Amino acid sequence: MQKLEVFGANKLKGQIKISGSKNASLPILAATLLSRKKVYLKNLPRVRDIETMVSLLQSLGSKINFNKNNLTIDNKKQNKNFASYSLVKTMRAGILVLGPLLAKFGRAKVSLPGGCAIGTRPVDIHLDALSKLGVKYKIIQGYVHAKAPKGLIGGKIKFSKISVGATENLIIAASFAKGTTVLSNCAIEPEIKDLVNFLKSMGCNIKWISKRSVKIEGVSEVNEITYPVMFDRIEAGTYLVAAAVTEGNLKIKNIIPKIIQTEINTLKKIGAKIRVKKDEIHIVGNKKIKSINIKTAPYPGFPTDLQAQIMVLLCKANKQSLIKEDIFENRFMHVAELNRMGAKILTNGNKAKVSGNIRFEAAELMATDLRASVSLILAALTAKGKSVINRIYHLDRGYENIEKKLKKVGAKIRRVN
Repeated sequence: MQKLEVFGANKLKGQIKISGSKNASLPILAATLLSRKKVYLKNLPRVRDIETMVSLLQSLGSKINFNKNNLTIDNKKQNKNFASYSLVKTMRAGILVLGPLLAKFGRAKVSLPGGCAIGTRPVDIHLDALSKLGVKYKIIQGYVHAKAPKGLIGGKIKFSKISVGATENLIIAASFAKGTTVLSNCAIEPEIKDLVNFLKSMGCNIKWISKRSVKIEGVSEVNEITYPVMFDRIEAGTYLVAAAVTEGNLKIKNIIPKIIQTEINTLKKIGAKIRVKKDEIHIVGNKKIKSINIKTAPYPGFPTDLQAQIMVLLCKANKQSLIKEDIFENRFMHVAELNRMGAKILTNGNKAKVSGNIRFEAAELMATDLRASVSLILAALTAKGKSVINRIYHLDRGYENIEKKLKKVGAKIRRVN
């Protein structure tokens, strides 16, 4: 099994180009199932979750050519509606094929999803919403058996809580439903806006009618399309924190700064010096890091996917900080490993008290999920000596070429078997 060795106490300096967004690519890939024509996608990240989704689409009959970061999909002969556990078990995004398969075939059998062990990710919000479009379903032996006897029929749906995945699934499904669908209490993450832009480019009729409401007029066919996926805002945020925590000096390129304004404002409050240009951010880390209280929230709030990374930075703040995790109930698994490195973090339910003024010590570590993995790298980058991070397969699910990118800006890091 592979692991990472990190030799710490270096300031990161240079430029990092941000990859395409994993969390935008996955629903867009699922949405390609609606098309019988060719779809050309650009700027996809080469990470394991994308490779898994590509394999899932191929198992459904899609013909796919993946060349570097560009992908061609031909669904002319795509005719299967069964998504197996073996492919869906490693990522929660597998459930996103349910909506387009029902829209296309009127029936689907899709495994319940897996992914990181950071809390329950119930699909009941997806299923409850789909049932309002005329879907009948049963869950048998870990599979959703769903059918729409009369096809999908538009309706009014208010999500019981804000859910990124359910919003994506329903926007895709409703694009091919008969008549008009209005979805309210939607998630409005930039990746959802990117999915909507992709579907509109294909010829779907979708319009935002208020901040969290979208109106969709169903269509029956879509056009051939070339589409570039947006940048990965979580990867961008991770490298911004890396600059701040190592007192580094980085230019983060290939981004749209206004999309990550919350993260920029948070880092400025903590003490980082940040200059914003059209498609890049220049960040210089400060020796003096200020404490801050943060709570995670749906976009445009502070993202749960950056909670572990910002916690590492707050371990170096001048006073105690408080983090409240309001999205996932089991997302403090990195705390035990950070405490082994010398951090003083106390958790109580969904709150973490983070003592400041600590120096991380090198240690052998165990990654527990995707974002926890990268938080351990950030801590190790500031610790004197060699840290070893095990179970980095989590990391490979969502970060493209992380060692290469970090090495280019002065990190001493290597992958070993």
